[in-house]
Amino acid sequence: MSVRTSGGGEVRNTRQRRAVSQALASLEDFISTQDLHALLRERGESVSLATTYRILQSMSELGELDVLRGGDGEAIYRRCAADHHHHHLVCRRCGAAVELEAPTVEEWAGRTAAAHGFTEVDHTVEITGLCAACSARRTDG
Repeated sequence: MSVRTSGGGEVRNTRQRRAVSQALASLEDFISTQDLHALLRERGESVSLATTYRILQSMSELGELDVLRGGDGEAIYRRCAADHHHHHLVCRRCGAAVELEAPTVEEWAGRTAAAHGFTEVDHTVEITGLCAACSARRTDG
């Protein structure tokens, strides 16, 4: 069984790919590959860590996931509800995320690129911090 991609190609819809996809669909926040692999194991899924990495990379390349770099530089993944360009505010401790619309950033990126003669510009804005719950735990303990 295959899944047709937006580019017209096909990706095999394996049991492992379905397990990864279902796990991501059940999450609201960004997650690292290692944490996703641990979640899959807890659910009784037999997906190797290497396969989890490959599936996430493939899904990312197909535009099925948003990918950010965590505070330690590790890639974190999330299946986003928004199907258009947007940004995220991400808790660097627990991965909680808020999707942001940022028209001012979009305008600035366009003006800056044009001022330097760039076209077909893409950009990523990552805003990280501690969410309210993690901040409260930090001051409590």
